[in-house]
Amino acid sequence: MNNKTKHQEIPPPLRDFRNFLYLVWKHLNLPDPTELQYDIADYMQHGPKRSTIMAFRGVGKSWICSAYVVHQLLLDPTKNVLVVSASKNRADDFSTFTLKIIHDIPILKQLKPTENQRFSKIAFDVGPAPASHAPSVKSLGISSQLTGSRADIIVADDVEVPNNSATQGMRDKLDEQVKEFEAILKPLDSSRVLFLGTPQCEDSIYNKLRERGYNARIWPSEYPDESEVISNYGGDLAPLIADNIDETTTSTTTEPLRFTDMDLEERKMSYGRTGYALQFMLNPKLSDADRYPLKINDLIIMDVDVDTAPEKVLWSSDQDQADRTLPNVGLSGDRYKRPAKTVGDNVPYTGSVLSIDPSGRGKDETGYAVVKMLNGQLFVPDAGGIRGGYDEVTLKRLVSIAKDNKVNKVVIESNFGDGMFMELIKPLFRTTYPITIEEVRHNKQKELRIVDVMEPVLNSHRLIVDPSVINNDYKSALSYPIEQQTRYMLMYQLSRITRDKGSLVHDDRLDALSIAIGYWVQQMAADVNQNMIDRKQELLDQELTNFTDSFYKRKRSKAFLWS
Repeated sequence: MNNKTKHQEIPPPLRDFRNFLYLVWKHLNLPDPTELQYDIADYMQHGPKRSTIMAFRGVGKSWICSAYVVHQLLLDPTKNVLVVSASKNRADDFSTFTLKIIHDIPILKQLKPTENQRFSKIAFDVGPAPASHAPSVKSLGISSQLTGSRADIIVADDVEVPNNSATQGMRDKLDEQVKEFEAILKPLDSSRVLFLGTPQCEDSIYNKLRERGYNARIWPSEYPDESEVISNYGGDLAPLIADNIDETTTSTTTEPLRFTDMDLEERKMSYGRTGYALQFMLNPKLSDADRYPLKINDLIIMDVDVDTAPEKVLWSSDQDQADRTLPNVGLSGDRYKRPAKTVGDNVPYTGSVLSIDPSGRGKDETGYAVVKMLNGQLFVPDAGGIRGGYDEVTLKRLVSIAKDNKVNKVVIESNFGDGMFMELIKPLFRTTYPITIEEVRHNKQKELRIVDVMEPVLNSHRLIVDPSVINNDYKSALSYPIEQQTRYMLMYQLSRITRDKGSLVHDDRLDALSIAIGYWVQQMAADVNQNMIDRKQELLDQELTNFTDSFYKRKRSKAFLWS
């Protein structure tokens, strides 16, 4: 009996995956599929060739997809399905559950593997399948050897998880791994790639898939506010949900038969705001706001003079202060802000420092930053990166930067090269621009050090940056390959760093800025401590004076009475 005959034997109602899903749910003793689950099932069957399904945690999307795989094999047993997950164990669990459905449901008995066919949780055939190098269903972890596999349907079930997407390096690796799917997929009109999962960050693989022609469909746990639909979901929100959004449904459950409003509130408490936004609302924006601690929005953008600065510069949250003329590589909604106003006269800086983070151990750039201090506020007239490290051209340019900006100290990161960089640049400073030079060494994890130093300064709006820094930073990175340009930019590094080790591929420019800021933070802390000591001494001196005066007054008074 040929495959066409087999297909014709299937009752017409069962050709609709939603009806088949109903039978599977009944067999599993589950309540009838909900409207939302039926909607996911319909999209699985009739969605585009390359589809991404993002549905909130606990909705049952993996179980639905297992049933979908069985249904596809019921319709056409010649198909080959490849299941890929973040881990091999999860992929195996998917194929094991799929095999269980085949074995346990009587109407699927013809799909049971025969004695001469493959039969394991790693790979198995269905009964009517012809002999083939590729099994009917095969499961692999995303880090497994994918090359050589062939498939009509690829199911990528939660290929992105925190363990493989926490850093930029991890995300790049995952991006390259999923590209292999295009070589695995058979060149047929009926072939499909189906991603299931939840985004883990703003730079999620699921967001990149859109750029490659994938269609996305999102089912969050609650109806979002109408004003947030476009900004948070674009046009990807499931019509079932989008068409029912109004003032009465906002923040109410989209799955009332399974998750009550109270239940979701409890989950918010359990997961926290960020976790809930990510796992249930499928909205990476809130997660990113919390995950990325440094915000462009917290900077103050104004012209920075080399010699003087206003005594006080005030930040404003007013969007009217946003500067939209500057190239912005920050996260969505993160805007540069002009000052609300300046207070006082323009007076000389307390001091000015040039920090240098020499290239080394495979780094492409030498990062530098000029930071001046006045009244606890930090001013940045120049910052960026220079290709190279120990060559004379780089060294002379750094000396020139120090001279042009009238710095009175140079601070050099000494972790690499055993002080060689400092020894090479010293003679140039001695002959061209005599100045104090010192080395700093750090033992703390770089990402933690940068964030810990910079976050309080940015949160208190004490970092003022000249607009030329942003423009030059952007332009200087354009010489790199197009796919790498943003990663070299200071403002990209600032807005994308996390506390995770290796969160940035390149951090030279940001590290240099953090070193200069760290220098002034230490100076301010030392000043505060010294002021406290001085104040304590003043109080002691005053107490001693008061005691002495009081003593001699008493003594003179007694002498008068005794006389």
